[in-house]
Amino acid sequence: MHLNDKTAIVTGGARGIGAAMARRFAAEGARVVVADLDGAAARATAATFGGMGLACDVTKESDIQQLVQTTEAEYGPVDLFCSNAGLALGEPTHAASAGNADWTRAWEVHVMAHVYAARALLPGMIDRGSGYLLQMASAAGLLNQIGDAAYSATKHAAVSFAESLAITHGRDGIRVSVICPQYVATPLLGYDAADAADHPGLLSPDAVADTVVEGIARESFLILPHPEVARFAAFRSADHDKWLEAMRTLRARVLDEAGTADLRKMHTLL
Repeated sequence: MHLNDKTAIVTGGARGIGAAMARRFAAEGARVVVADLDGAAARATAATFGGMGLACDVTKESDIQQLVQTTEAEYGPVDLFCSNAGLALGEPTHAASAGNADWTRAWEVHVMAHVYAARALLPGMIDRGSGYLLQMASAAGLLNQIGDAAYSATKHAAVSFAESLAITHGRDGIRVSVICPQYVATPLLGYDAADAADHPGLLSPDAVADTVVEGIARESFLILPHPEVARFAAFRSADHDKWLEAMRTLRARVLDEAGTADLRKMHTLL
C-alpha cells in the first residue's frame, strides 16, 4: 500500500513511535487521525501536520468504535488502522509476580485493543476488498522481554492474532503487518528522540517510522526496524533449548551488571 490519499488512524499517537508514524504517514500524503488516551496531546501532535486528534481509551471497545465513526465522518473510510498503543509495567520479583490488574491491563492494551479495531473495521474493509491493519508487537512478540512476562506473553498473543487476521482475510484484500522493534528512544525508556544518536542499538522514533512506511509499501507481514531480530528469531526456532539457555545467561549478566531487570537500565547493557 502507498499512503498518498489514504485515511489512517494511529493509536497511542501523541508521543514516541506513534507520533513519528503519524507525522510520516501525513508526509506521505495520508489523512491522519491521532488517537491517544491524552486527548490534548493527541490534538497537539495532529496540529503539527494538519490532522485530527481525538481522545481514545483503546481498552474500551466503544471508544474505538467512536474513533472509527468520527474518522469516517470526517475523512471517509479508514484505509489503515495502526494499533500502536502499548505499555510496559514490569514485574516485582518472579515471572508470575505482577498483579492481576497489570496482567489484565497488558492483555487489554496489547491484544483486545487490536481485536476491537478489527471488529470495527473488517466488515467495511471486506466489503470494499481492501484495508490495512498495522499492529505494534515489539521484538518481545517474537522473542521475549526479560523482566516482564506479561508484556512478553501479550505481545506474543498480538503476533498470533495478526497471523490469524492475515490467514483469514488475506484473500479478502486485507493486508496485515506487525511491527517488532527492539529498543527505541521513547519516553518508555526515559529518552527523547534525539538521544538515539548517543546509544548504539537505540533507534529514533523517526527511524522506526521510516522502516514502517517501507514495510507497508512492500506489504510485509513482519516489519523489523532492528534487522538482527530476524537472526535472533531464527536461532530461537532452530534450537529452542539452546536459545533458552542463552537467554538465561543474558538474564544473569543483566542482573549481575545492572542489579535489576528494569527495562530502563537493562537495555543499556544489550
